[in-house]
Amino acid sequence: FEHMTCPSPVFPLRYLVVALCLGACAMAGKYSREVNEPKPSGSDGQTVEFRIAKLNQVWEKAKRMQLSPVRLTELHSDLKIQEKDEMQWKKMKVEGLDENGEKEAQLRRNFNVILAKYGMDGKRDTRPLESNYLKDHDTKEADAFDDPRLDKLWNKAKSSGKFSSEELLSLKREFQHHKDKIHEYNILMDTVSRTEEIHKNVISPLEGDTKEHVLHQKHTELKQKMRDLNQGFERLRKLSHEGFTEDSEFREPRVIELWEAAKRANLSDDELDSIKEELHHFETKVEKHSHYQEQLELSHQKLQHVEALGDKEHIKRNKEKYNTLAEKTREMSYKMKKHMQDLSNKISQQGLAHNEL
Repeated sequence: FEHMTCPSPVFPLRYLVVALCLGACAMAGKYSREVNEPKPSGSDGQTVEFRIAKLNQVWEKAKRMQLSPVRLTELHSDLKIQEKDEMQWKKMKVEGLDENGEKEAQLRRNFNVILAKYGMDGKRDTRPLESNYLKDHDTKEADAFDDPRLDKLWNKAKSSGKFSSEELLSLKREFQHHKDKIHEYNILMDTVSRTEEIHKNVISPLEGDTKEHVLHQKHTELKQKMRDLNQGFERLRKLSHEGFTEDSEFREPRVIELWEAAKRANLSDDELDSIKEELHHFETKVEKHSHYQEQLELSHQKLQHVEALGDKEHIKRNKEKYNTLAEKTREMSYKMKKHMQDLSNKISQQGLAHNEL
């Protein structure tokens, strides 16, 4: 027996160690992902849309409210922007920034504006929420802009004979955009007013000073928005009286608004040229987004028609097409709003830099 050798324990031991390491790494990866990533599904087994619980609650509530498909895509992109901003703020907070809470207050205000904009703030809102962007091609008369000055100006422009049918559609989009801006301003003003009521109950003098600073910032924002509204109305008044010029740079209201802001920002010629080129790319994105919104609305109408007929296979095919289109429209809506936010910040920062020189 002394010449017999036992198999070396090195090899099985090595395999055991490797197996244990692989298992540990897999478990570590699994748990680190669970900590750092959102859960794949909520309590109802559905995929979670957002990494922040309150945003998921708003999204689920909106679906129960049965908002129109276009309104849902707009809400989804607004919530995605809010999510992005809140995640950035959390990083700032960890790094010790935003000491006076100004960014946090702005995020809270933006969230409240979203709730009010889509009728989820618990208040009865008699202001119309539906946008007429998709109704530009309708032959029915739906010209009321819920503002006497806008209605009067629109009726004058419409009966002036200065505009072709295509130009009237472009002008109507600008009027509708201005109406939406008034609506957003009223929501923001209402939000600030409610915040002021809450801040009246401050006890700590130091806390009072901080909140006073935040309120001052809010009022500054309101004043800027009011200036934008006045400048927008002046543009509409001028357009209605003089018509479109041949050298009009842009067609889409949101792009025109950014271009007007850039021209007021005291930028150099090179900077203006750069902004102009970027705005042309942005306008293409806006037009594509509007096209997808129209297609989504048509797809929804078709799906409703098919559902009424009751053919299950036909319903399934149309629902798949509708869901794919809805997802694509949501994605495009977010990208467009993110691009608009970036452009607006870029114009503001460049203009501020010039003013400080």
